[in-house]
Amino acid sequence: MPVFKLGRLQAIALAAGLSIAAAGSAGAQQVFVDKGAAIKGYDPVAYFVDGKPVAGSPQFTHSWNGAEWRFASAANRDKFAAEPEKYAPQYGGFCAYGLSQGYKVKIEPDAWRIVDGKLYLNYDQSVQQTWVKDIPGYVAKADANWPKLRDKR
Repeated sequence: MPVFKLGRLQAIALAAGLSIAAAGSAGAQQVFVDKGAAIKGYDPVAYFVDGKPVAGSPQFTHSWNGAEWRFASAANRDKFAAEPEKYAPQYGGFCAYGLSQGYKVKIEPDAWRIVDGKLYLNYDQSVQQTWVKDIPGYVAKADANWPKLRDKR
């Protein structure tokens, strides 16, 4: 990996860590929370049923895994409540590429992909372009890193 990329990821991780620490509660941060809600308030079920990112509403929420999840409808909330592991993004909603590189970093809701029935989010569209070049390889690395990073801020 080029040195500038490593530096960029380290800067992103530091910035995300400060943002996450301010938004989260004391203890482990297993879910990416920004602006008071998991995955920036976007509806995780919408990625599956609508095929696109859809902002959730404070009217339709569900508490799971230490975070408030928002949904565009009561129906989506109820689907998530019944099977959260089916709809929740991998790695607590942190960037899949960042995890493959050993960092927990923020995401942008429009940088997403469903692979083998699982939702993956990325830092941004540029990072996602790198991630899609070797999804199986990056997922394997992120899967290996997640147990070590899950409970770290």
